[in-house]
Amino acid sequence: MKVCVLMGSPRKNGNTAALTAPFLEECAAVGVETEVIWLYEKRVNPCLGCMTCQDRLDRLGCIQKDDFEEIFQKMADCDVLLFATPVYSFFCTAPVKALMDRAIYAGVKNYGQEKGPKLLAGKRAATIVTCGYSPEQGADLWEAGLKRWCRHGALEYLGILCRRDWGKGEPFMNEDRAQAARDFALALRMTLQGVEL
Repeated sequence: MKVCVLMGSPRKNGNTAALTAPFLEECAAVGVETEVIWLYEKRVNPCLGCMTCQDRLDRLGCIQKDDFEEIFQKMADCDVLLFATPVYSFFCTAPVKALMDRAIYAGVKNYGQEKGPKLLAGKRAATIVTCGYSPEQGADLWEAGLKRWCRHGALEYLGILCRRDWGKGEPFMNEDRAQAARDFALALRMTLQGVEL
């Protein structure tokens, strides 16, 4: 089993990285391979909407020359996509959104002269999120968008781990949150092994 972590935080020592760290540690402890891609270190331009990709049924077919194709290949080679992102304006950060737009547009061949495959079909997706509101108000739109993205691309949505930042008066991480991240990793592993939770 391999998890591709698409890290959408600009801060390597921020809340999202801190919540993801025990998840990664637990994955390593139980033999789950992980790769973290820091999207702020990559160049993924916004989708141009040119539709050139739609008539390239056997490949992505995007005309832009940036890091998208390399990242998409890693997404295609894993079992689970883990979107790790802070929520700044009720949705994921800009690099995550650009990647999602390109991956679903070039990766779902619905709009060309003939219909083709969904290149990420059968993959699974989950998300680790941090926000400044309760999860019900801070991550609800992001989760709804990710669920719809999965449905459109024929991916299986596996769930969300979200924790709120209460501000400077309280440390973001504690043992309960670290344990929740470890439990999330174990739950994903058990789901992939077909164990009922």
